[in-house]
Order: sequence, then structure tokens, then C-alpha cells
Amino acid sequence: MNDLDKIWKNVLGDLKIELSQGSFSLIKPTLLLAIGDDTATIAVHSAVVINLIKKFESVIIAALEKHTGKQLQLTYVPKTITKEQKKEKPMPLFPKEEPVKKMIGHLPRVRSDYTFETLAVSESNKLAFVSAQNVAKHLGTAYNPFFIYGPVGVGKTHLMQAIANEVYMKNPDLKIVYITSEEFTNEVIEAIRSNDTARMKKKFRSANLLIIDDVQFIAGKDKVQEELFHTFNFLIDNRSQIALSSDKPPSEIKKLEKRLSSRFAGGLTVDIEAPDFETRTAIALKKAEKFGYMLPIDVAKMIAEKEQDVRSLEGSLMKVITTAQNQGSTITESIAKEALSNQGKEEKKTTRLRADDVIKLVCEKYDIKTTQIKGKKRDAYLVKARQIAMYLLYTELKMTHTEIGNQLGGRDHTTVMHGVEKMGKILSEKIPPSEDIMGISRQLQG
Repeated sequence: MNDLDKIWKNVLGDLKIELSQGSFSLIKPTLLLAIGDDTATIAVHSAVVINLIKKFESVIIAALEKHTGKQLQLTYVPKTITKEQKKEKPMPLFPKEEPVKKMIGHLPRVRSDYTFETLAVSESNKLAFVSAQNVAKHLGTAYNPFFIYGPVGVGKTHLMQAIANEVYMKNPDLKIVYITSEEFTNEVIEAIRSNDTARMKKKFRSANLLIIDDVQFIAGKDKVQEELFHTFNFLIDNRSQIALSSDKPPSEIKKLEKRLSSRFAGGLTVDIEAPDFETRTAIALKKAEKFGYMLPIDVAKMIAEKEQDVRSLEGSLMKVITTAQNQGSTITESIAKEALSNQGKEEKKTTRLRADDVIKLVCEKYDIKTTQIKGKKRDAYLVKARQIAMYLLYTELKMTHTEIGNQLGGRDHTTVMHGVEKMGKILSEKIPPSEDIMGISRQLQG
């Protein structure tokens, strides 16, 4: 296998995770023919397929740049691909989740689609957006630390991960650590329990970029705050970049040590407000396109009028898409009105539902125990059930990603985000197990 084949094999591995099975099947038979200074050439077996593949160009470029360290544009050539060239082992829909290795130049926790280009920018987040871009361009010197805050569902995690992606694309050899405060807390506790604090300190203090999401959750945890304080000082002294997000400014985080609060506020602190109507409309259109749907502008406005934050907006959008699928129809204003009207009734019903009810139904469907779905095993059938539970808890009970993670054995919110998005893609493609998801959803509703 030559170098181009190895690169393309790694790219296809990433795309298989990022895209739905139907979308990935279009890209799977392609070949990487050449890589220049700024251009990659892909062989596609049909000129018709080229137009279809271009829908996923940004995702392909991100994966290619990840594995080459180059900023690339794509060119396509129609070329007959032999059976021997494209022969490979079949890929399962739900691959076994392998333990993620933490290593320099690798971003296992950061979503490749969370970039500056994919964020809808308006007056509500423009300052945070521009500031985050400057942080990524001038690591450790522009604003250090960089602290953003705002309510749930306004794009804080997107911006944090956009910084990581931007830095990684330009400097893949830098050590980038993205972690939630809950995970940081767990690392500190485990280091103390195993009497291995040296390893933990080395991990964080050797970072060129340390990003901690939802940092407010370290409040009241003395040992964790102490470790973060010393790590903070060490990184700042070494001109390493620190970026933090929270639901409130440093001065308003209760039970946060004054010395940490002072450090947090020592760089640039900016807030992100809830997106305005125009931005919510643009987000609805973008997310629908991502799922492979052309959303009429009037439907996008209808959803934007109903929902005030991005998380709720996505839930309503998926309800509209699912309703259209069930009726075998394209998305129209009447379909959207029906879906959003029914959603209002369903929301009243879901107040009587509990997370345990959802998890129990999923476990019954797949004949597994609740201890298995909440456990650490990553067998394919458990991963599938777990991700379906994540999606239903998100869409039916309107739980946050963090809340869902806690219900399913303490999983991180980015893991939940991936699971929810994957199931949303599966529903949009009408492939298994979409019927299972809709069947369980109907049971919950009635």
C-alpha cells in the first residue's frame, strides 16, 4: 500500500464516522490520485457522482487536512476504478468503539465539523467569533486566557472546538488538550486515588493549547481548583494558550476560589447572547442542509420563531423532518405546522416521562439490561442501543447533552452529541435502525 492509499484509507475511516451510511457509500469507492502543495485529486467512477460528492466537500477536506497537515482544495476526475482497487472488507453500520488514544497531534474529542466556517455569525456572537479567530492565529499571545460565557445552546462548545480545529490544521504537531471540567475533575480524582499525580500534571502542563469546557462545574471542588490553579500558572508562564467556557462570567461562579476567578478574568472575557431571529433562521437552514434536506425559508422562519436556542431549534427541526418522512412527503409549511403543533402536545406528555422510561424501552427493544447500556462495554449492539437512547432523550425529553451523559453512565457530552447527530442522519436516510427509533418514539408518545 503506497502513501496515498494509506492517507485515503485514514480519510475514509473518518468519513465513515462523520457521514451517514448512504452518504458514505458514494465516497467509499473513490481513490486519492495525487496531492500537491494545495490541491488533492480524487478519482470518481462517474461524472454524475462527482456532483453528489461535492455536497460533502468540506468534510472531506477537513479529513484530508487532518492526515496531511496541508490546506487543500479538491479536484475530481472521472476514472474507471477496478474491483481490485476498491476491494476491501465491508464496514459495519455500527463499528465497535475502540479506546481513544491520547497523543500529540490527534484530536479525538473534537468534532471536525465544528469550525469557524460552519458557525452562523451575527451580532449576538460576532465579538466572541472574531476573538476566537485571533486566539487561534496568535496562540498564547493574543488573549490569554480566553474566556467565553453564555446560556445553554448558543455555540460555546462550537467556538471552543473551532479554535482546536484551526490550530490543529495549521500546526498538527502541537499538543492540543480539549476536555470538559467533569473529565478534568475525574482525572484529578483518579490521579490522587492511584498516587500518580505526576502523570496527570505532565499531561496538562505539556499542552500548547488547553481548552476546558463548562469550567463552572469545578466550583466547590477544592483539590480540583488547586490543581487547575497551578496548571494555569505553569501554562501562562510558558506562553501556552488557555481557553475556557462557562455559563456565567468568572465573578458570578459561586464557590470558585478568588485566586482562580482572578486568573480567569486576567485575559479576555466575552459573552455570547442567545441568537437573534435571523441567526436562528440561518442555523435552521444550515442544519437542514447538513441532514440532506432543502428547508423552505418560511419553514425555517417558523422554527426560528418557536425556539430561542440552538438545541431546542435542532429538536424542532428533527421533528419536522421525521414527520415529513413518516408521511412520505417533502417538507412543506403544512407539514411543519402539524409537526410543531404535535410537538407542543407531546411536550406536555413528556413532563410525565422520565429518563428511565426511555432507557427501559430501548433496553426492552434490544433485549439488554440497563446496566449494559450504562456500562463501559463497546460492543456494536450496545453502541447502537446507547446512541438510540441518546437521541430519544434529546428529542423526546429535551434533556441537555450533559444530562444525557450522566444518565448513561457518566459519558461526556461530546460523545452524546455524536450519538444524537448519528441517529439524526440515520433517520434522514431512512436506513436501519430508523424504524426502531420511530417505533420507540411512538410508544413514548402514546
